[in-house]
Formats: sequence, structure tokens, C-alpha cells
Amino acid sequence: MKELEKTHSVCPACFQEGKIHKIDAQIIEDDGKVWIAKTCDQHGDFKDIYFGDVALYERWMKFEKRGDIAPDVKPSLFDDPLLYPEHHSQSVLTNLLVTNRCNLRCGYCFMNAGASGYVYEPSLDEIKKMLMQARNERPMGSKAIQITGGEPTIREDLFDIIRMAREAGFSHIQLNSNGIKLAESVEYCKKLKAAKVNTVYMSFDGVTKETNPWMDQLLQTIENFREANLRAVLVPVIIGEKNLHETGKIIQFALDHIDIIRGVNFQPVSFCGRITKIKDEKREKQRVDYVRMMEVIEKEFNGLISRDDFYPVPFVYPISELIESLKGEKQVEFTAHPGCGGATYIFLEDGKPLPITRFIDVERFMKFINEQAKVKGPLKKVRIATSFLRNVDQFVDKEKAPKDFDLKKILIDASVGGSYDSLRGFHYKSLFVGSMWFMDTFNLNLHRLERCCIHYTTEEGIVPFCSYNGLGYGDKIREKHSIPIKEWEAKTGRPMREDLWKHGPLT
Repeated sequence: MKELEKTHSVCPACFQEGKIHKIDAQIIEDDGKVWIAKTCDQHGDFKDIYFGDVALYERWMKFEKRGDIAPDVKPSLFDDPLLYPEHHSQSVLTNLLVTNRCNLRCGYCFMNAGASGYVYEPSLDEIKKMLMQARNERPMGSKAIQITGGEPTIREDLFDIIRMAREAGFSHIQLNSNGIKLAESVEYCKKLKAAKVNTVYMSFDGVTKETNPWMDQLLQTIENFREANLRAVLVPVIIGEKNLHETGKIIQFALDHIDIIRGVNFQPVSFCGRITKIKDEKREKQRVDYVRMMEVIEKEFNGLISRDDFYPVPFVYPISELIESLKGEKQVEFTAHPGCGGATYIFLEDGKPLPITRFIDVERFMKFINEQAKVKGPLKKVRIATSFLRNVDQFVDKEKAPKDFDLKKILIDASVGGSYDSLRGFHYKSLFVGSMWFMDTFNLNLHRLERCCIHYTTEEGIVPFCSYNGLGYGDKIREKHSIPIKEWEAKTGRPMREDLWKHGPLT
């Protein structure tokens, strides 16, 4: 056993008793894997898987990048102890929760939607305040918002919320949905497109009815998206005993519908919300780390997609530096901890998946981008464009690259235009495949938490994702700003059970 990092965490047993108890923790190597280990003076020792391959973990950690201080992100709320001194990542994506009502009752829901005994549904005025709070976040206002729930499509004023987000200045709007309502109406999907929703972040837990009971409805949703020219990212919650075996098949499904599906973002299950209290044996079976998931994907694609094709979130940080240098203004910085997740781009060539790493030397390429970001002087754009013309071919294996992929043009457009929009060529005929490794009280690493780059904007301030869900801050915030179900029913004149989907299984 070898210690890799000293950190802090919380005691999961204390948390289940209703308090947050900050304790020392260590990231350790044991039997070729990486674990988080900690001891509570009251409840004893805890150990949970952190990363299933120590060599891969060490390679990912080489890309660690600490971000600027984000003073508006809360390191603690209510009367809980200070988790860490200050936050060190700005918002790459801000979540806006508009309701805790939902038409489904998924057993793994970290939001505990529809089962809390109260209704959380902020008014439009309250939502406007939270939107502006996110836009005014320091050191840089958030540009991307995800409207989430519960199920946002339950709200009749959803399009007013989308309009408000545009008016507030968000350039990218995601709608997080289970897709059920979207299956029922092409016109509703067209209205989302007309409202300039960029992407529907859609729940999609498998390709069979055993893993995805509403598969028929989601197939219809995709057809409706095709008619409405609306794009989707599939979001599977991966659970060891439930749907881990279908992770590769989900990617293949996305490739089969690549004209509509722009990405797959896996979310291995986090033990919070409805499943905070779970026995160790069951947690070990259901826990899915990056390596365990990749083993299934590698087998499904016979090595055409592998764990080595993926890189951690901060790997792309040099692109932010380059754009910032060209535009002369601060840009979104991907400074999440490497352990928070990774991604790749997969192209489809002759019907087969082709990860970007198979035809571009991505590590040398990012090093080159980093060097260009340091170029100074009045002719900076011209000098960078010239450098791209001279050097880019050395990073690309043209024999292996997609036939119509032109990296040189993409980079020159980016250097001259100085905009992320100029880099959209990376998305051409490609599928984004990523993973988000959200934490709970069992595997919480506070060094990771302080660099979270996905936040919630709330009535109590801006809160990191894994604090909001994994540490129960979201429960406390929603309860504080909610009304009991009976009061809501009296106010609206209808029973809450009317929310439930009536045409199939709820979970």
C-alpha cells in the first residue's frame, strides 16, 4: 500500500446521522488500484474505490490544473464546518433547478424528486435572480446554463424560463429531461428549437426495456428531434448490477443516430438522494469507476475504443489559454480535478468508430497549442496562423484521419477568429463521449470538490455540484424554499399524483 495524496473527506456514517463531519483522508495505491481511505474517531475505517488502474490515474494526474479563485462559490452552507478555504474553478456549466416535481420515480434519483414531501418550484422572479447571480459570478460570469429538475417540462412556463436565460446573456442553454413529454409532441420539440435550446440533455440508461423501460418513447423522442432539427446528449446513469453491461451498446446506439445525438455523457451512480443509506456489499457491487466501465466498452468494440483514448477534463485547458490570448479577454477554463471525469471524440469512418486519438497526437498537439498561447506582439494572430500552417501536419496521420477532416483549416479559423465557435469543426461528424464521476460521502475528496466546475445557482448562492447533491445541501436549500405537498395541492387545485406518467412503468 502506497499513499498518493493527503486530503480531507467526510464521514458517511456521521452524514447519515444528520451531520457533516470533516475528517482526514488519503488517496492510496493498493493492488494496482487507487482507493480513498479515511477514519472517523466515532465510526471507524472507510475505504472505497477511487480509480481502478493506478498507472492510468497517474497519467491523468499529469494534466492537473488549479484554477483561479471563484469567491462566489460556497465552500460551506448553513452551520456546517468549512469544507475548504476557497473555491478554485469557475462555472463551466451552471445548473438551474426549476422544480423537484417529476413524472417518473427513478430509484437512483440523487434529486429525490417527487418523494421529499414538499414541492420546490421557484417563481419566475426568483429564477431571474438566480440566472443573474450565475451571470455575475466572479471571476467570470457563467455562459452555459442547464435547466434541470425534477422534470422541467412539467412546468407550463418553461419557455418563459428559456427566454429569460437568453435575455440574461447565456450563450448555451441545455434542457435536462427524461424525454417522456418530448416523445408526445413534435410541435413541442420544434418550440424548443425555436426558443434556441442548444441541446437536450436526455436520460438514457440502456438500449433494452430491461434497462430502459421507456425505450419506445425515447425512440419516438429521437424521431421528433430529427424532424425538429433538435440535438441531444444521452445521459446514462451507470449502475453495476443494472446496466453496466450496456455501456458499449449505448455508444453504438448514439453512433447509429449521430445526426441527432451529439454526445454520450456517462454518470456512474452516486450514492446520495434516495440511496444515501446503502449497505457496503451492495455499494461495492453497484459502484462503477472509470476502469470498470471502460473494460465493458473495450470488449464491446474489440479495442476500437479504449481507455487510452480518453483524457481528463483539464487536458483541454491550453485551448482556453489560446483563445484568451487571441481575444484579450478571460475565457471559460476547464480546471476541474482530473479525477472528476474524462472524454474523447469518436468519428465514424466506413461504419466503424475512430477515436480522435487514433489519428491525432493529442498530447503533442496540446503542447503546441500551449506554446502558441504564449505568443506576444501586434501581429500575434498572423504569427499563430502561420505557425499552424507550418506545423499542424506533424500532429495528424492523414492516412488514418477521416477523409474530409481538415485540422489545418479548423486551427487557422480559430487563430484568426479567436473564438470557441471557430473550433466547432472538432464536432463535425463526431460523437462526444464523456464521463462525470460525481462524488458522495463514501468517496468524497475535498481536493476535488474545491475544483468542481459544474455548479448550481440557488437562493443560498452558487454551490458545487457534489456539495449540492452528494452532501445534501440541495435537500436543505429546497426544503427551506418549498411548501408542503398538501399546501401546493390546495394552491394549484390539483393532486400531485397527476404529474405521474400514466402510460408505462415509472422506473
